[in-house]
Amino acid sequence: MPDLREYVTDIVHEPTQRHDGGFDLTVATVDEIVAPGRIDFGGGELESAETVPHASEKRDPEDDYEWWTLGAGQYLLSFNESLTGAATVTLQPRTELLERGGTHPTLHVSELPRIPLSVGGAGLKLKENARVSTIVAAEE
Repeated sequence: MPDLREYVTDIVHEPTQRHDGGFDLTVATVDEIVAPGRIDFGGGELESAETVPHASEKRDPEDDYEWWTLGAGQYLLSFNESLTGAATVTLQPRTELLERGGTHPTLHVSELPRIPLSVGGAGLKLKENARVSTIVAAEE
């Protein structure tokens, strides 16, 4: 398996993100979808959904990072990291996200778009820079 870090830039903390099972990506922003987008057959009426940043807050005034409190529903998240575009990678949700009621689709991408995050009925508390996804394979 190739060294996955060669495809990732803007890494937050490589020793924590790199492991035998792949390379973890961290959440930078969480957006709420507040108005629907449009998709048509030919693409002439294609419109993005309207989004707004989901509010976050520090648990303690001295904390360096904020938390998002997410209720059940759909969100869009973006990553701190970027991909070099030198390969198509397989991106999947981390087990830690799945076991806490969150998920996102497994994707094969050469760049990192905002991805849909689904949160189950009890909700989810998500810290800024949390490792939520893993790159597990790359094909050049």
